[in-house]
Amino acid sequence: MSKTKKISKSFIGFLIVSILIWLLITLSKEYKALLTLSVSYTNIPTNKLFKKEPIKELDVFVKSTGFKILSARLSDKNIAIDANDLRKKTDTTFYLLTEKIKNKINKQLPSGVVLHEILKDTILLDIGTLTSKKVPVKPNLKINYRIGYDNSSELQIIPDSIIISGAESKINKVKALFLEPLVLQNVMSNFSKSVKVLVPKNLEKTKISTATVTIKGNVEKYTEGRVEVPFKVINLPKEVNLTTLNKTVEVVFVVGLSNFNKIDTNFFKVICDYNVAKNNNLNYLIPKGTTTSNLFKSYKVLPNKIDFLIHK
Repeated sequence: MSKTKKISKSFIGFLIVSILIWLLITLSKEYKALLTLSVSYTNIPTNKLFKKEPIKELDVFVKSTGFKILSARLSDKNIAIDANDLRKKTDTTFYLLTEKIKNKINKQLPSGVVLHEILKDTILLDIGTLTSKKVPVKPNLKINYRIGYDNSSELQIIPDSIIISGAESKINKVKALFLEPLVLQNVMSNFSKSVKVLVPKNLEKTKISTATVTIKGNVEKYTEGRVEVPFKVINLPKEVNLTTLNKTVEVVFVVGLSNFNKIDTNFFKVICDYNVAKNNNLNYLIPKGTTTSNLFKSYKVLPNKIDFLIHK
């Protein structure tokens, strides 16, 4: 029984050695084989871009020993195609005759591997002009403030516009880019939030100068105040002797708490246009208030009618 086992092990060893010798002899011979090469493109002008994805693989026949071919198949060798070899067909279509770059490809193959044939005789490339354009961003705000609170100034959007770069045919159609919704509840203090720029699917290959925008808000508590303001009647003819029952009106305003003590009568100007009453057959004047200050959230004049008498 032990003798049988000994013979079996010898046979297996002989078989393994025979196979190795056969492989060495076989792989040492020269063959013609098909290889698939990875392709990349170099020296593309900075103002150009691929409108469509170019081919990334190239099938070729090569000649070499079995060892070299096997090694080439296992390696991740990339073949670079120089854009300077491209020829123009139309404004956006370029082509490359592979026969013209056969020597350049051959030089990039592993040592000992010789290029015999390129199966694809022409490579077509769709290349467009890269265009840049500055477009505004449009926020989508859903901000609820706590009662009595509001912005003390306009919201800041930083930056308020961004530069987009891509194919001219697509860029020219873009008027603005929208932002992701900014949702804030019960706001009662200053905030600064980073919001993502939404890029439409048809612009996925477009480059944008920034992927996010910052939205800032200055929030303040507001309060109501009142001041007595004298009014002036304008467009009153010299021959008309007009008397009003009161000489002042009350301006009710809403202002930030930090600015409340700054407000006085001089912040407002109230006028009543006599021609408005005359032309509309009114027996009262309509006071109109104005202010040159931007401190106020809102204001109104009370009363909104002023009775008058005309003495002859």
